[in-house]
This record gives sequence, C-alpha cells and structure tokens, in this order.
Amino acid sequence: MPLPKAELHLHIEGTLEPELAFALAARNGIALPYADAEELRHKYRFSDLQSFLDLYYELMAVLRTEDDFADLAEAYLTRAAAQGVRHAEVFFDPQAHLARGVEMATVVGGLARALERAPERHGISTCLIMCFLRDESAESAAATLDAARPHLDRITGVGLDSAEVGHPPSKFREVYEEAAKLGLRRVAHAGEEGPPAYITQALDVLGVERVDHGLRCVEDPDLVARLVRDRVPLTLCPLSNVRLRTVDVLADHPLRAMLEAGLMATVNSDDPAYFGGYADDNFHAVREELGLSDDQLRELARNSFLAAFLDDEDLRKAYLAEVDAYTF
Repeated sequence: MPLPKAELHLHIEGTLEPELAFALAARNGIALPYADAEELRHKYRFSDLQSFLDLYYELMAVLRTEDDFADLAEAYLTRAAAQGVRHAEVFFDPQAHLARGVEMATVVGGLARALERAPERHGISTCLIMCFLRDESAESAAATLDAARPHLDRITGVGLDSAEVGHPPSKFREVYEEAAKLGLRRVAHAGEEGPPAYITQALDVLGVERVDHGLRCVEDPDLVARLVRDRVPLTLCPLSNVRLRTVDVLADHPLRAMLEAGLMATVNSDDPAYFGGYADDNFHAVREELGLSDDQLRELARNSFLAAFLDDEDLRKAYLAEVDAYTF
C-alpha cells in the first residue's frame, strides 16, 4: 500500500487518458485526428508548456455531457485510490468548456457527482477548485465567477492556470477580491515558467493561501525566507516539470534542497495522463532520483494534509495519523 497522501495540484482535464478520450469521442460522435490510442499517446511528448496546452485544449472536445465529466472524474479517483491518495483537491477549467458551449451546470454537475461518491467508493475526501485561464481576459474570469455563483455550494476555491509568461497574477486582482468576499479559498499557479515576482504578486495581490508550482522561488533568497517563515505551501509537480522542460532531468529538480531549506513542499501529479505519472509515481520518482529519505517522504505527505482545505479537523488528524503510522 502506498504512503497516504493528499493531492493538491491536479487538473481533472489532465487525467484524460488516450483510451478514455477515444471512448468519449465514440460516445459523442466525434472523430479524433489520430488512428488509435497508441498514436495519440505518442503525441503526449512536449517541448514546453504551450505545446502541452495545445493538445490539452484540443482533446477537451470529447467532454460534452454531465456523464462525460463524471466518467472522467471517476477514472481519476480509481487511479488515485490505488496511488494512496486519501484527499484530492481537483482543479477544473470552466472557460475552456463554456467556450465550446458546454454549460457550467453540466461541468460542475458531472464532476460533483463523482466527487460526492468518492468517500464511499474510494475512501477519498475531495473538494473542487475552479481555475481561471490566465491567458484569457480578466473580464472573462469575472464572467466565469458569475456563472459559477449558483454552484458555489459545490466549489471550495478558485485558482489560476494556463500559459503563465506575460500574464501576471495582478491581472486578476479584482476577480480574486470578489472570490474572497464569496468565501472561496484562493490558490494560483506562479513561478513555474514565470519569474519569482509572480509568486510575490500571487501572495500580495491575490491573497493566495497556497502557491501552485512555485518552483522558481529558489532564485530569490528573500522570497524563500518569506515562504519558510509564513509556512506557505508549494504544490510541486516533479514529473510535470521534466515533461515541460522546466527542469532538464529529474535529478536536477530542487525539491530536496527546498525541503532542506524548510519550505513547505508537497508533491502532486498536475496532468498525470500527459506527464507520465500519478501521485505515487511522482513520490517514487523523487525518491529514486533525488535520494529522498523515508523521513523526507513522510514530511511531504504530512505537508499535503496540513496544506489541504479540509474543514473537518478530526479528519485531518486521522490522515496525519495514517502518515505517522505508515511503514516503508
């Protein structure tokens, strides 16, 4: 049994395995421009973030109905449970679906149907985080938040993702202020391909409680000191970083140094269907390539539960107890 963990950085659209993409395409009468799942899988090789995003958005075309979104989430949860995930905070990208004529109610309804069954079916607690696409306008983000208002009983927080460079967090100040008024938790991608200054903006302008990625904080010693002092969680995605060429090889990843510096790092899978590994695959990879000790792996798992948006403190304590009792 894998080490118990929470997954805090997971794009549900990024869990679309080639086989499921073809199954949903057939169900919805959509012709994919690939001969079969194997040919499509070969396309899951990327030179940078944009090359990934191009395919990521193309394949979303197969997601049309509430059942499609429910099946997508159910497939992820099944895999996550086998990887030791006990709590999952699931990102979704409504703008990419709204632009295709898929209504917010369809997306949220399908995802929530699977997530609400997850404790009983998979032993996983969940929450749903709605992300804004940063390469779209601030006005589009505000309209998306408005569209989500009838569904906020099923949405825990907001995030910010997609192409980072040239789209600083400050662009979304107003929509994050409104999200805060609505009682939504706030996270944002920052410091993946963008500079350390984007991390600072996410904290100071958007008021985020966690930084998604945050990899490039290591370039700014003052920022590292702040993140350590304030115990700001970072949701790192090691295999994703290698696939998108943020780091050349996993052995070069700064995760070990970040832990040794006292940063509150967590390990997550990001878009696992595209990046070659789910949650425990990432844990196994960093153990092998970075030589992490049992204590460091346990620290990563503890951090994930401490950083999670869990309202039930007794449940958090139970998860932490599972981590502490785990035998490697």
